[in-house]
Amino acid sequence: MKVVLQKDIPNLGDAGDIKEVAEGYARNYLLPQKLVLAANEGSRRSMEHQKRLIKIKKDKRKKESEKIADAISAIEIKIMALVGEEDKLFGSVTSMDIARKLKELGYSIDKRKILLENPIRQLGEFSIPIKLDEGLTAPIKVIVEKE
Repeated sequence: MKVVLQKDIPNLGDAGDIKEVAEGYARNYLLPQKLVLAANEGSRRSMEHQKRLIKIKKDKRKKESEKIADAISAIEIKIMALVGEEDKLFGSVTSMDIARKLKELGYSIDKRKILLENPIRQLGEFSIPIKLDEGLTAPIKVIVEKE
């Protein structure tokens, strides 16, 4: 039985693909779960239209992400920290601290999107990549200074 996939299904295909599957699999699992439509001319046209809409939305998200990436790349964040002997920090600067500073500047970035491998434990300038939508990353300059 030929079906048009409405969602990405592991080991079967991506949304919009037309696949040949066993009739029982389609009738008993895929159709009741609304994962597929029976492949006919009307469903093919609707899936092509849906693919175009998805592509338009994806392009729009990518443009927005590029704008945010350009804006974030130009920002310098200064974080004040308590320092002990030999300029060692008491504690560390984490992705949560960076996210908080970004929020103060008007950028709502999730702390999990800040790709900080290890917390910052010393004074200085650091370039930290931030993961955005559509596979874009933007570096941000973080400066840790004495309080």
